Amino acid sequence: MRPTQPAPVPAATGTNGMAVASLVLGILWLGGLGSVLAIIFGALGRKQTRQTGQGGSGLATAGLVLRILGVIGALLWIVVAAAGGAASAADAYSRCIDAAQTVAEMSTC
Repeated sequence: MRPTQPAPVPAATGTNGMAVASLVLGILWLGGLGSVLAIIFGALGRKQTRQTGQGGSGLATAGLVLRILGVIGALLWIVVAAAGGAASAADAYSRCIDAAQTVAEMSTC
């Protein structure tokens, strides 16, 4: 008697939903939440397309790349904004000190 082999699992057809969601969220921003979800859905979509044979691996990759670049861009924007804010705060402090010295000089006369 021959042992029976399990029937091969047919390859799923269509495009993986996680891959599509990753691309859509990769294009949209949604206040930062979309970035996190696009990265998660992209990783899951790539894994699922490899396992099931569904299409959409490129969509998942595109969503991942878009959001990773988006996160890097947002971090750079924050650094630049913080540096600009620090410079203007330092300028304001310097002007305040100058004004205080002027007032002090005027009051000694």
